[in-house]
Amino acid sequence: MVTEPVAGTDAATRLVRARAALDAVNDPEIPVVTIAELGILRDVQIDGDGTLVATITPTYSGCPAMDQIADDASRALQAADVGAYRVRSVLSPAWTTDWITPEGHRKLREFGVAPPAHVVTVDGERPIRLVRQGEGEHIACPQCGSQDTVLISAFGSTACKALYRCRACREPFDYFKPY
Repeated sequence: MVTEPVAGTDAATRLVRARAALDAVNDPEIPVVTIAELGILRDVQIDGDGTLVATITPTYSGCPAMDQIADDASRALQAADVGAYRVRSVLSPAWTTDWITPEGHRKLREFGVAPPAHVVTVDGERPIRLVRQGEGEHIACPQCGSQDTVLISAFGSTACKALYRCRACREPFDYFKPY
């Protein structure tokens, strides 16, 4: 829904309201983290026509949660009374786990999802991996912290996660794959 800007509301106030509203939108698949903490919320700005534009990027193309995320973002903007707005989805640049905030990492871990491991880059570029995801990696268990873990399945509860099991506490857990 698009409405006209609220009379007497300047652009800076609209942006502050919008950002606060969007910062509170939870991810529908992992509700303990927000779309901002996951890096799905890319930008909030006002375009040349005075329309507030919230830009979101899916964690992978075809992510089934994107329609829900766009709807939730729209409802948050409408409730924040920011005036004319639209939610725009973009695929480029592609989302990367590097965009997950430190707070997002902490919340994922506390929820029982291992956050993505740090990926070493070469001159800002990720190296091409010639081994299957998970081979040779020791992902710390979010329950007990042990690195004695084993990959069970390359795909976990969603395509962006893998399923691991901890040999120490024997608990299964999702691992947010780095990419």
